[in-house]
Amino acid sequence: MKAPIIKCIVCVFLLVSCTSKKSPVEATVISPNGYTKIDFFLTSRGEPSYVVYYKNEKLIDSSKLGFELRESLHLSENFKIINVKKSTTDETWDMIWGEDAHVRNHYNELMVELEEHSELKRKLNIVFKVYDDGLGFRYEFPKQKHLNNVVITDENTEFNLVDDHKVWWIPGDWDIYEYLYNTTKFSEINALKYYKPGTHLGQTYIPENAVNTPVTMKTNSGVYLSFHEADLTNYAGMTLAVDTLNLKMKSELVGNNQNIKVVRDLPFETPWRTIQIADKPGDLIESKLIINLNDPSVIKDMPYFKPMKYVGIWWDMHIGTGNWDYSGNYHAANTAYAKKMIDFASEHNIHGMLVEGWNTGWEKWWDKKNKKIHFDFVTPYPDYNLEDIVSYGKSKGVELIMHHETSADIVRYEKQLDTAFALIQSLDIHSVKTGYVGRVIPEGEYHHGQYMVNHYQKVLEKGLKTQVVINAHEPIKATGKRRTYPVAIAREGVRGQEYNAWSNDGGNPPEHLTIVPFTRMLGGPIDYTPGIFNTSLKPYKEDNQINTTLAHQLALYVVLYSPVQMVPDLIKHYENNPALQFIEDVGVDWNTTKVLDAEIGDFITVVRQEKGTQKWFLGTITDENSRTLKVNLDFLDPDRTYIAKLYKDAPDAHYLSNSEAYQIEEKEVDSKTVLELDLAAGGGCAISIIPKE
Repeated sequence: MKAPIIKCIVCVFLLVSCTSKKSPVEATVISPNGYTKIDFFLTSRGEPSYVVYYKNEKLIDSSKLGFELRESLHLSENFKIINVKKSTTDETWDMIWGEDAHVRNHYNELMVELEEHSELKRKLNIVFKVYDDGLGFRYEFPKQKHLNNVVITDENTEFNLVDDHKVWWIPGDWDIYEYLYNTTKFSEINALKYYKPGTHLGQTYIPENAVNTPVTMKTNSGVYLSFHEADLTNYAGMTLAVDTLNLKMKSELVGNNQNIKVVRDLPFETPWRTIQIADKPGDLIESKLIINLNDPSVIKDMPYFKPMKYVGIWWDMHIGTGNWDYSGNYHAANTAYAKKMIDFASEHNIHGMLVEGWNTGWEKWWDKKNKKIHFDFVTPYPDYNLEDIVSYGKSKGVELIMHHETSADIVRYEKQLDTAFALIQSLDIHSVKTGYVGRVIPEGEYHHGQYMVNHYQKVLEKGLKTQVVINAHEPIKATGKRRTYPVAIAREGVRGQEYNAWSNDGGNPPEHLTIVPFTRMLGGPIDYTPGIFNTSLKPYKEDNQINTTLAHQLALYVVLYSPVQMVPDLIKHYENNPALQFIEDVGVDWNTTKVLDAEIGDFITVVRQEKGTQKWFLGTITDENSRTLKVNLDFLDPDRTYIAKLYKDAPDAHYLSNSEAYQIEEKEVDSKTVLELDLAAGGGCAISIIPKE
């Protein structure tokens, strides 16, 4: 990684001291482009509060900040401002891997130091960073004489909206994010209506009408907002409790069964509370606000990892052609099948291979009360020769991706963490997919609480130490920590492809993936597993199907970002299919990403330039409505001519009746070309654009 190019201008205004009689009652900070402004002030009761404006329009009305603490007075009022600091930072840093090679980190900062009017004089700092694409703010608990530690029972961060916005949201479940997105007015949000306990192994608890983040909105004036958090470290994940009557959201931290949200010794900082602001929906995706609010990388490079596509023994289990456990009708994770997968990958520019079900413990793995049944992360089943498969893969240029399904038994997994990663390291493997399906052990903890946040962090640090990258499923939300810990390559945290195979609600509707890029993907890379060619799922799942066309599936390799993209279907569905060429060609690491056009829930068109080449790849998808889109190729080098290869819906394609019908067309294009693309209902188009020799 190149050394960061840093241009930092710091202007610190020590406005007053603690003893000044002219203590300020408010402070203001404005974004570098002058569009976004935050006013900070104290109410008559000394309550910290803020207001947000964008282009002179009020976006967030007067909103309070503060905490409720166990066995201590609330830390939310009776404050005075004792100091204000302002600064400006403008730097550019290089991504080891990512959507763009270079990231500009340009913001104006405001720190407000507060102290209580009391004998204890408890202190609390609030820091705002304002970017052209939004803002983040967090609390700092500085070292102080009369407060050594805190037990937080509530964080009362408010977001008071000014109107009844259009919202794309999922329920604020404390254990899982795997929901379809709802599109409603803010006043119509009813998370409890869509929460159905027992419908999924991980769905366990939602205490009130709340939404998970990122939650995205469109104002009546056409401004797009997304609320989330950044740098979630040693703290509880944040949901947002919804007051539909007063158009208000308040942070609702995920706790445990003792109503404890966070336990910390001072000094410490909370995660950033973030608001992305955009005039166009695509600007939300191009924004680097979330990742910029994380600390710089702790490592300079990762020579042991390169972004890749991978195959796997995974889809078999979801469509019923194989079993995870050895005692099933057909144990798919066997040596012969693994080698067949490796051969296929080697022939088609695919450099990874995942195997689920390789290790002992899959028999009744969900029965956590059975003390005799649990996963062993170093012992393969008898029909799976781990060392032989690793060696065979290396001879073919295909790396094995290790798999650790923990069934959320964190106590057992952490006891085996050292030996499990020692085995990975001894085999010279550098990738692992972790899984946490089901209720957390120890009981009383939830996937999104502080206990699990710290566990995920522990696994990242283990990966960093052993040079193993982590793709986490059933994870805590992505909050940009991949900047600090580049081993955090991807995670699930979304209702994925597998729901099409076995859900009883019709699977993921076509609009699902026209919403996900503007919600879940704003947090970070998604392991969604695109690229199913047998979209009808016949003859395996007569009552299920994938609600997209095949061309739509191809386009997802560009629309959905991940540095590890799976090629998940059965080998026989790819063989002799010309559409496989796009998967062979498409990149996974990018120099530049642009969203050319989009409307949330309707369609999206994304183009990405592959890092280290002059190749561009374009993906566009639509919802259940067919549509014609015009795509301007003015992003191309004006001095070059290119060959565009279009994988598009056939004229009679339809996601319900003729989903696998597609056509391939080649044409010469340049920067002046405007393509007219006809997308079928539930359809899409994938295009490779390669310089003409």
